Amino acid sequence: MSAASTLDLTAAARDLDAAPASEILRWAVGVLAPGRLALISAFGPGTAVLIDLLAPIAPDLPVIFVDTLHHFPETLEHAERVRARYGLNLQVYRPAANREEFERLYGPRLWERDLDRYQRVAKVEPFQRATAGLDGWITGRRRDQSEARHALPVVEDGERIRINPLARWTRADVWRYIVENDLPYNPLHDRGYPSVGDQPLTSPVGEGEEERAGRWRGETRTECGIHSLYS
Repeated sequence: MSAASTLDLTAAARDLDAAPASEILRWAVGVLAPGRLALISAFGPGTAVLIDLLAPIAPDLPVIFVDTLHHFPETLEHAERVRARYGLNLQVYRPAANREEFERLYGPRLWERDLDRYQRVAKVEPFQRATAGLDGWITGRRRDQSEARHALPVVEDGERIRINPLARWTRADVWRYIVENDLPYNPLHDRGYPSVGDQPLTSPVGEGEEERAGRWRGETRTECGIHSLYS
């Protein structure tokens, strides 16, 4: 029986909504069995905060990173810096052994020919493999990131549990924590990329645009698909 079937997640979401992020993390680590919980990270600002908060709570908690083989070089270099700084239990999942193998399987520039298929094979399918043995995972999502996330609960019910300890935080809250605690961050954030995804599908964001406006620009898509699984 999974944790999702035995916990009163509605009550947890209500009781933890105003709790500090560290308390939410302690709750998640305490209620989900060892080996059944992980942090999902694309090494953005939010998970920088969560990795730092988890260090004294659960330093060995698995950190899952889906390397789509299409990340910016800066993202991969940053991920390695964070792994080394915290001694992360980093688990990397890829859609193929390397970029050349990916293109042999799916052809060049798949995102231009079939964006939905690209997202499925590059990100969603590796993510499903990564989370197959979990009852739930922790994300760095926030309500202020986009209109689609404005009602995001702290504890999200479904076939799997999603814990969003930073749901109530703002972008300013996240960056205040990063600066005050001297955390490493992706240098692309200083170059007009507040949200960083795959290099071919991420563009700089202009003044007044939403934080995630540079993701899939010109497309109706607002999410990669992994956060709608198991809902």
